[in-house]
Formats: sequence, structure tokens, C-alpha cells
Amino acid sequence: MALPGVLGKIVEWLRAGYPQGVPDSDYIPLLALLARRLSHEEVHQVVDELRQQGGWPADRADAGVAITKITDEMPLDSDLARVREHLVAAGWPVDDEWGE
Repeated sequence: MALPGVLGKIVEWLRAGYPQGVPDSDYIPLLALLARRLSHEEVHQVVDELRQQGGWPADRADAGVAITKITDEMPLDSDLARVREHLVAAGWPVDDEWGE
């Protein structure tokens, strides 16, 4: 069965690195490499959610809640940083407590 695009390339990469199969002890580190990241559209959804809430300046906690609502997962620091960067670039006020 042929796998489409990026998924096929990931499987090829894994098979090249683990020709005998992935050892049990390597599953967790491999999954960490494949951690989910907010898509461009999801970043926009988070910003729209923050805008609808209207509590400016936007803060890290509200952004984290919005990310969790959209993805059903805990927000990554890198995703929170991307949301903050998007807000700042658009001229929206952000709370100084984002940890940047």
C-alpha cells in the first residue's frame, strides 16, 4: 500500500533508520519528534477566539484555553509563542506575562 506525500516520506525515513523494526525503547522518543503543532489555520482560530472574548491585552492563559478548545490537547510552549507572535505582528496588545 502506497502512502501519500509527507506520511510516505516519514515511513521511508523510519524504515531506513530502523531496518529491523523500531525497538520498544525508541517508541516514546520517536513520538516526541512527531508532536502535534498548531496549523496556520488553527493559529488564526485561536486569535479569532481571543478577539471574540475581547479581554485585551491577550494573555497566555486565555491563549492556552483557546488552543485546548480547538485541539483537545494541552498547548505547547512553541504554539503559545506562535500565537503571541501573530498577535504582536497584527498590532494586538498582549500581556507581559507570556514568558517571552
